Amino acid sequence: MKLAAVLLFASVAAAADLKPFRIACGNLVYSMDEKTSVCFADYFLGETARLTGLNVEPSFLKLKLGDEELFTTPFCVFTGTGDFKLSEKERANLRAYLQRGGFMVASPGCSDAAWVSAFRREIEGTLPEAPMKVIPMTHPIFDTVHKVPQLNLTKKKGIAMLHGIEIDGRLALVFSPEGLNDTHHTKGCCCCGGNEIGESMLMNINLLVYALLY
Repeated sequence: MKLAAVLLFASVAAAADLKPFRIACGNLVYSMDEKTSVCFADYFLGETARLTGLNVEPSFLKLKLGDEELFTTPFCVFTGTGDFKLSEKERANLRAYLQRGGFMVASPGCSDAAWVSAFRREIEGTLPEAPMKVIPMTHPIFDTVHKVPQLNLTKKKGIAMLHGIEIDGRLALVFSPEGLNDTHHTKGCCCCGGNEIGESMLMNINLLVYALLY
């Protein structure tokens, strides 16, 4: 299913003078020291609403990974810097969220190696039966709204690949060791020392719409 289906839904709702529910997207707060993102731009949320007509909230909703409120949104970003360890409740919620149809985008701030190592350890401990795999560029996430034929790194020149976890045949989590945080649209964040993906905003739009369609 492509963008046409989303646009059809929006046009039918408008014609019927319906008021569709607002789609909130979460910015996760996690670990004992309450890590969260300050550099993952929410600009793509407004762009998704503009392009599709969907009633997407223009700002992230801060959600604690260990709280039940996590299950009120279909899409979350999981990011930050430095080492961390999830509690048993956070692991249980993360597992249940993905198994029940939730979608998560995970990427470190500033391509931070310590965060990447911690994330890999925690996700392997949470979903040992669902290994992380490289996502081929033929996957629908690269063509849901914007056609993205290649992911280009902005500092140390090169090509990036995204990784993902499938649950029951559905892509439930997308992980990038390089920044997907689109710091061009944030204030006070520059991804200093990190290697950001140049197509971050386009990919985040694609991932959000994919999460709502599949």
